[in-house]
Amino acid sequence: MRRGLLVEEVEVRGPDGRCLLSVGRLAIPAGQSVAVCGASGAGKTTLLHVLAGLVRPTAGRVVWGGQDLAALSDAGRAAFRRDGIGMIFQDHHLLEELSALGNAALAAAFAPPATREALRARAAAWLDRLGIPAAEARNVSTFSGGERQRIAVARALAADPRIILADEPTASLDRGAADSLSDALAELVADGGRSLIVVTHDQGLARRMHRVLTLADGRIIGDSDD
Repeated sequence: MRRGLLVEEVEVRGPDGRCLLSVGRLAIPAGQSVAVCGASGAGKTTLLHVLAGLVRPTAGRVVWGGQDLAALSDAGRAAFRRDGIGMIFQDHHLLEELSALGNAALAAAFAPPATREALRARAAAWLDRLGIPAAEARNVSTFSGGERQRIAVARALAADPRIILADEPTASLDRGAADSLSDALAELVADGGRSLIVVTHDQGLARRMHRVLTLADGRIIGDSDD
């Protein structure tokens, strides 16, 4: 399964031993978009963090394109995220003193010199596509919550990642902006063969995905692909 995801016998337990997540087997081919739905506390964000290598599972394997994240060191997982994953968080994690483009193209500061111009160009293109003028010079502390979320999305996509993991990306957007972002994410997967996994309560976004997983008590109880 080239560049796809395979999860096998994964468990995550809290400090008290309580099971927070238990997934027997989950396979997501490259180029598929998946919505992860369920009530608050169902384990959705825990699953996303395991798939990103932010949380090491207590047991099991998380394999992206043949690479088992659970077997990597902390530094190895960080390198995997940097090189292959675009993360979109509920909390925007923007640098208040930078402009929209400064935040969206932040990775250019750490990228090899030969790739910086292309990265900045992609960041600017995504900002424009998401309705944030890339030439806007004011710092992001003056932007609304919905605008800040779109800047965070542009930052995640600027590095042209093969894997996109998103936690409630439309939560702070009005319906029109949410639908526009949902369309953009769906098109990105369709055009580029990327993998998209998005935790969401937004049924409009979920309907645009190829597949919907439903979680409860840390377990997958529904899979529209079945």
